[in-house]
Amino acid sequence: MPHANPGIHHVKVGEAVVTALNDGQFDADTAWVTGLAAPEAEAMLRDSFRVLPPRITVSCFLVEIAGRRVMVDAGGGGAMGGLLGHAGARLAAIGVDPKSIDTVLVTHAHVDHVNGLVTADGAAVFANAELVINAAETGFWLDKSVQAQAPESAQAYFGIAQRALAPYEKRMRLVKDGEEVLPGIAAVHLPGHTPGHTGWRLSSGRDTLLIWGDVVHLPGLQFARPEAGMAFDIDGDLGRASRARALDMVATDRLLLTGMHLDFPTFGHVRRAGTGYAFEPLVWAPTESGLFAQG
Repeated sequence: MPHANPGIHHVKVGEAVVTALNDGQFDADTAWVTGLAAPEAEAMLRDSFRVLPPRITVSCFLVEIAGRRVMVDAGGGGAMGGLLGHAGARLAAIGVDPKSIDTVLVTHAHVDHVNGLVTADGAAVFANAELVINAAETGFWLDKSVQAQAPESAQAYFGIAQRALAPYEKRMRLVKDGEEVLPGIAAVHLPGHTPGHTGWRLSSGRDTLLIWGDVVHLPGLQFARPEAGMAFDIDGDLGRASRARALDMVATDRLLLTGMHLDFPTFGHVRRAGTGYAFEPLVWAPTESGLFAQG
């Protein structure tokens, strides 16, 4: 029986259309969780009807705004034994040629976000796109002196980042926190997971969407317990501070948000709940165009 979910979901944000493209899913481990004991993490996951070991969803996004096509991240390509790498097929299913993408916004240079930027032979998938990334991110992953000081276990991650970014070197734009990178799209620096980890704030008309990258990896844990981090956060304390800031911002300002590791189809709002937060998925509502949209 064919899978009923095509891994494609559209949301209107003002005059923009944002499409979530599911790139795949992989098994995680509660041993990866920091700041929260594994038995408590497992109990929370069971209470929220989630499987063990927990699964991490990976998505990327197509933003169509003012005649431009913008990708936010590119998924994992063929990483993790083929569990990731479905974003390209999602684009094909909606009739979007990668050559028609004008800009790629990168949240950070981990494999599940940038490996989809390149083909198996290292060529650029988005052959005509400018790549936009936080200067602190390239300052980390592309710096050979930083790489030389990294442990042996991290060397592969540097190689992946360097390979993925290499074909875009001559059309790469480095940005900083708060900078408007395109009309209606601004960088929101949320460091800790990586030094240049960046969300992208999209504003159109009266609507705003924050695409916050990897602020949350395990929704069944980190909304209720935002102090919980992940072992692969480069600076765990800074990551917790960024998560606290992002959660406070989206809850206070009642922003629509999405993220690469939120449960598909990823869009929703955050409200305060006890000492933590709760995620409220965006309620589906049809529009005249047939797109999913805010109510």
